[in-house]
Amino acid sequence: MSPQPPVSPQAAWEALQRGNERFVAGDMEHPAQGADHRREVSVRQHPFAVIFGCSDSRVAAELIFDRGLGDLFVVRTAGHVVDTTVIGSIEYAVDVLGVPLVVVLGHDRCGALHAAIEALTNGQMPSGFVRAVVDRVIPSLVTRSGTDRATAAERAPSDPEAPPAAQSATLQRQIHIPDDDALRRQHVRATVDMLRTYSLSLEKAVTEGRCAVLGVEYDLADGRARLV
Repeated sequence: MSPQPPVSPQAAWEALQRGNERFVAGDMEHPAQGADHRREVSVRQHPFAVIFGCSDSRVAAELIFDRGLGDLFVVRTAGHVVDTTVIGSIEYAVDVLGVPLVVVLGHDRCGALHAAIEALTNGQMPSGFVRAVVDRVIPSLVTRSGTDRATAAERAPSDPEAPPAAQSATLQRQIHIPDDDALRRQHVRATVDMLRTYSLSLEKAVTEGRCAVLGVEYDLADGRARLV
């Protein structure tokens, strides 16, 4: 039988940290990946953490944290953008499976983040449904001097017919754009806030101490997952 999964938010985070340290050192244990364990989890699952991260091919949660089958409940979208299915998936993990920790996992050199920055600075919006991803990243990045984060309706260049130059000029008057590292952390924090604001059941779990929601950033080059 496999060891019992961590049952507290703190223990779950410590388990993820230990796994990430093994990954960084190149001393991975590859736990919970044998045939016996595969048969065991075929009838039940007890993941100890939700990892809500970016779809980027270089950010595979089970590898980064050196975990195996049944350990992590993974939800991924480009730029870790939130929609109702994401929130429903996380609520299922917390409320039904009893997962004690939700991690929002951002990373450097994110294509969705870069596209959102381009839209803000140059008015260049991508075509197709990629635009829907960028539209959901932009509100996390935009701040107005002396105020908190702006809403999507106030900030995103929402008129597809408006000339890019006009969009850009308007946005430049309204916003201050920090460096990429600061924007990445800002987007992670905004995603954490959004999950707790939109999901009453998740906020209830946090308030009762059954679950924690953490923001984490991953460095593609050195492999470290650091708390934001």
